[in-house]
Amino acid sequence: MNLSEPAAADAARREVATAMARAAQAWVDSLDLRQRARGLGHPPANEATDAERRRWFYTPTDHGGLTVHQQRPDQHRAAMRLISTGLSTPAYVTVATIMGLENVLDQIEGFTAKFDRIRGRDPGLYYLRVFGEPGGSAPWGWRFGGHHVSLNNLIVDGALVAATPLFLGADPAASPLLGGAVNRPLARVEDLGRDLVRSLPSELARRAILLDKAPSDFVTANRTTVADGDQVIPLAGVWRDEAFPDPVEQAKLQALSDRIDRNAGLDAHDHRVVAYTTRAKGVAAAEFDAEQRELLRRLLATYFGRVPDALSPASRYLDDAVLDQVSFAWAGSTQAGQPHYYRLQGPRLLIEWDNTQRGANHAHSVWRDPSADFGLDVLARHRAEHRH
Repeated sequence: MNLSEPAAADAARREVATAMARAAQAWVDSLDLRQRARGLGHPPANEATDAERRRWFYTPTDHGGLTVHQQRPDQHRAAMRLISTGLSTPAYVTVATIMGLENVLDQIEGFTAKFDRIRGRDPGLYYLRVFGEPGGSAPWGWRFGGHHVSLNNLIVDGALVAATPLFLGADPAASPLLGGAVNRPLARVEDLGRDLVRSLPSELARRAILLDKAPSDFVTANRTTVADGDQVIPLAGVWRDEAFPDPVEQAKLQALSDRIDRNAGLDAHDHRVVAYTTRAKGVAAAEFDAEQRELLRRLLATYFGRVPDALSPASRYLDDAVLDQVSFAWAGSTQAGQPHYYRLQGPRLLIEWDNTQRGANHAHSVWRDPSADFGLDVLARHRAEHRH
């Protein structure tokens, strides 16, 4: 989020931050001492105390915080109220749907215990943690995450200054509903990307499509910061810092990770081709025609629309000069139902999507600001201004 935006945007960020502070404080006030030990984290006062806030996951692991299981129903309601303050209504519905998919995935996998816990796929294992004291001018933030959800928000001087990384995934990406309908929580995110690549003339498509194979996951993974040359991390590497205590479960995870990488079939050269670079790969929107530019704007809106409408940066991209700087890259098949990946990249913008695992029915999507994820740019200025 750009702090140089007009006063109206600043007012919107403050209004959202006020709602967040009220909801966060109500949740905090409901916690007992044991719950506070799990649900509260250090304020982002300095690099050392802020390290935990910048750890994030999208795998079904311990994200850090108080889980749904560890809360009374009224506390969980208060938690969901806080979560809703950082999302648009469609995004809130999508998050709730993604959480519910854990029950669907549990059935698909035969209701088995896995991941070194008594229920492998568990809609109760979503974690909320508040960092610092809600409200006031001191920096504070909150994080909510679990399998296929990661929300990260920072408030400084009473304004919401960062809401990235913002990750949403779906497994299964598509599942049946009664009457022949299909549940696809991230349908537009996938379909608009495919529409865009298929709309390109052959010369642009040749440059936009980096590989005919897709990476096994989105390239930057759950790194705290992204850097030139970053490559795909195997599943076992993004899971957690340490191995499972149970060697059998660890071996299962490693075997799954190896199988996913084998199925992707990327060699060292392929990994370099799709590696993240600060110089954007693919084709810049400056080369798109009017139809393709409109498709790109609609695709961007599916990501920017995750935050409350007043905070969405989508209107910036109505400016042709701003849109011109966004590049689009693709890897994998352009046919529906086949493994694929895309990347949108521009100033203060990185978006990645992949649908490759589980027979291309397991989707990941992330919106990042490589220069300012977790509000690190604003925090640095705040700390400099308040240094004694």
